[in-house]
Parts: sequence; C-alpha cells; structure tokens
Amino acid sequence: MKFTNKILPFYFVFGASLLLFSCKKEVQNEVISIASSEKIKPDSTVQYKEPFRPQFHFSPEKKWMNDPNGMVFYKGIYHLFYQYYPDDIVWGPMHWGHATSTDLIHWTNKKIALFPDKLGMIFSGSAVVDLKNTSGLGTKENPPMIAIFTYHDMEGEKAGRTNYQTQGLAYSLDEGETWMKYNGNPIVKNSGLKDFRDPKVFWNPDTNLWNMVLVAGDHAKFYTSKNLISWTLESEFGKNIGAHGGVWECPDIFKLKVAGSNEEKWVLLISINPGAPLGGSGTQYFVGDYDGKSFKTNQKDIKWIDNGADNYAGVTYNNTPDNKRIFIGWMSNWSYARDTPTKNWRSAMTLPRELLLAKINGDYVLKNTPVEQFKKQEIVAFTKDEIILKPNQKTTIEYPYLNQSAVQLNAKNENLKLVFSNEVKDSLVINYDAKLKTFSVDRSHSGIVNFEKSFGEKIHKTKTPNITTETIDYQIIVDWSSIEIFLNGGVYSFTEQIFPNKPYTKLSIQSDRNQEIKNLTISKIKGIW
Repeated sequence: MKFTNKILPFYFVFGASLLLFSCKKEVQNEVISIASSEKIKPDSTVQYKEPFRPQFHFSPEKKWMNDPNGMVFYKGIYHLFYQYYPDDIVWGPMHWGHATSTDLIHWTNKKIALFPDKLGMIFSGSAVVDLKNTSGLGTKENPPMIAIFTYHDMEGEKAGRTNYQTQGLAYSLDEGETWMKYNGNPIVKNSGLKDFRDPKVFWNPDTNLWNMVLVAGDHAKFYTSKNLISWTLESEFGKNIGAHGGVWECPDIFKLKVAGSNEEKWVLLISINPGAPLGGSGTQYFVGDYDGKSFKTNQKDIKWIDNGADNYAGVTYNNTPDNKRIFIGWMSNWSYARDTPTKNWRSAMTLPRELLLAKINGDYVLKNTPVEQFKKQEIVAFTKDEIILKPNQKTTIEYPYLNQSAVQLNAKNENLKLVFSNEVKDSLVINYDAKLKTFSVDRSHSGIVNFEKSFGEKIHKTKTPNITTETIDYQIIVDWSSIEIFLNGGVYSFTEQIFPNKPYTKLSIQSDRNQEIKNLTISKIKGIW
C-alpha cells in the first residue's frame, strides 16, 4: 500500500524479522518483504545439503528407501525401520534400514537391521515388544523386540511358483540394535497366493492375544496367536469392498475414540497400487468394528487418508505414549518413485502425524495432523493479524526461506488462491473453490516435472464436502522437495513432492471475491540434520 501524495516507509519488527512496506491511500496489490536476520540464517551444517534433500523429514543418508516398517516405541525411543536397498538409488533386493528418535523429529541413522537370506528378501512388516516373553525368545527381565516381516523369494517368483512370499520372524535382545532370525522361519507359510505380505502385528488387550493383519492380493486376512510364532487364520475382509484398482498392501488396524464422545471405532488402513484417485499409489481406510478375529464395516464410499499424490504405505506406531496413534507414510508414488531427480539418495518419509477420528455430517472422518513436537522446530518470521482482500487484489509476501517454512492462516470459506513462486518463474498453485467445494494443487509448473509424464501433467483436484465451517484453517509445510497441506486440523490433507529449479521466495494470496485472511504466520523450520 502507498500514500498518493508521498511515499513514506514504515518499519515493523516481527519476532526475529524485519518487515518493510509502504502505504497508499487507494488499495492496490500489496508486497510485503520479510528480510532475513541472524536468527534465521540457513543452517550451517554441510551434511544433508544435496539438491532437493529434505531438511526436516526423514530420508536415508544414501541410496534407496521406500515403505516404513517396524514402527515401535520402547524405553523412550521411537524406532523407524524401512525398506532399504544399500547399493543403488533405485529399488533392489530389500533390507530393513533403521533409524531412531526421541521426539519423532530428529533422527539418528543406525546400521542395517535385517538382510536378505536364503528364504528371500526382507519385505514390509511390523515390530512389537514381547513384554511378557510369550515367544520364549527372551526373558521377562529382558523382553525381546520382535519383527515379523514378509520373505520374498525372487528365485521362486522367477520359477513361476505362487508361494514365493511367506512371513518370517527376527528378534532382538538389545532393544533393536542387533537382530537374529528365528530358526523356524517361515512362521506363516503360503498355500499358493501370489501376493501374501506386509504383516501388521499388535497385542490386543481385549482378547489377550497377539493379532495380525496381512494382505493377499485383493483382500486382508486376520490371524491370532498366543506366542507370535504359531498363528491361526480367523477371517478375511475386503474382496467386494473398497478400491481395487491394484494390489492391496501394507495394512494396519487400530482403535480410536470418536472426538467429543465415548464411542470407539476400529480403523483399517489399506494401501493400494495402482488405483489411487490421482493415479499410482494411495492409502484408503475403513471405519468399523473388530472383535479380535474379524473386521466389519457399514462404510459404502471409498475414503483416502491423504488426497495428494505422495503419501503411500503409511502405518502407525505400536506402544506410543498416551496411546496416541502416530502415522508415517512413504512420501512418494510408484508411478515415478524411481525417476525423481535426486542423486546419492532417493525418497523421504512424511512428517509424523497424529491420527484422530471425528464425525462430520454423520460420517466418520480420519483426521491427520503433524505431531505436536513439530511446533518446536518453528521460528516465527512474520505475523499479520488481518489481510482484507478485495476481488482480484493480490498480496505478495517475499521471504527467502519459503522452501523451508510453515505457513498458517485462517480464511473465510470463500475462494482462495495461494501461489508459491521464484525468480525463474516456477510456480506451485493451491486453489480452493468454495462453490464447487474442491481443493486443488497444481504442480505442472512447480519446477522440474519432465522426469516422468504423469508427475506434472494434471491438476490434482479433490472434492471437500467435509469442509462445513464458516472459516478454514490452513497449515502448509514446505520442505526442499515437498509440500504438506492440512485443512481444518487435518480433515483433509495433501502431500506432494516438488522439485523447484530454485527455492521459492514469493507467496501470493488472492481471491476473485472479498476475502478475509486472519492470523497469518510464516515460520522458518529449523533443519534436523
């Protein structure tokens, strides 16, 4: 804004940042520049600084990573295992990589936990702590950590056998540092199913039994056990319900209380590839009831935990403090995962998210939002209580660290367009259409998009009928090669990879009608490496 008679500069200090702008009597497009300060200089460490390297998401030191595995909390440590190939940046013979954290934000890389053996490669699975030593593989004083995973016999697959996937067990007596394979593997054999994998195991206090869910091509199978070694098939679910555009993968099941009530429901996660709404990979969920043996639901429509293109194979932690349900997904999509323009390493995980169950319009909705610990990473650079936009007026905020930032605002439930851009005219466009009740992310001009045809060829648009409030809370988190968006505390979330040619330095906010923006905050996110 500027005065018509004379331009007068005004300086305002917001936290650690300097805001410079000038005012004009007649309202026009506004430019707000946030200057850097000593407190928000780029991180000084040299580690993890390759182009597009995430600064506050987990990624391996080097080489290929995909699905999160074996997520378990024990003695103050969050363990994250993951599908890992240590010899290349494309998928290969799978191992279990390993990292640990005390806060779900800062990670320590550990040595490889599980290696392929004569039974096959080590595919996805889960981990538990056998506190009562039901397996007999440890002692009550030193309970074993148990990993149950899928063996994939590549030679058996090449030979045309259908039973090339079985379930194996490994155990650790030093809290996950070193692992031994069970000498009776496989613990669950395969009677001839082509896809038979990804066991999620947990202790069910309602039945005092271990429960397992795994997937078999187009459905899920539920098992029970007293000792984690001998398993009984109890039921099947899903052949005629849910999305079936591809193979079912990476199941998970857990109980949540419905917000604002005493009602409890069970949630079943199923990843699918291909068959997601935006193409390639995605994770659907079902809300229903589970008695420890079989899962049932009255759900008719297909629900997705994330409405972006890049959140796949996500599962939740066992044993979390306060029974919080913490989710991490693989931040990629099999349509182009092997082709993204990174060197030395490939793939990252989503931010850890807390899952909550709500009832909106009489329907169950699984919300997900970044864990509360993430707030400690934010350094507030700019705040503005209110921005009043007239039709087609644009406010542009210039900030050198938008590619490592969190943007939060509250807006009227009216049309709103947000554009992240840079000096070489890359642009990432976020758009909400209140009349059509749709939200979209357009990354077609976001930077490097030509490494695979489907990556940037279309706008990613989602119907948002569960946006029922008069105002909408936006939480937008941008890292060097990703954006995560959460609306109304995670009623909808959107996760997308991006590869800008240069960091984004401008954020424009505009609407084609009167719009009120309140409580706008921009923060730099401290790097974790």
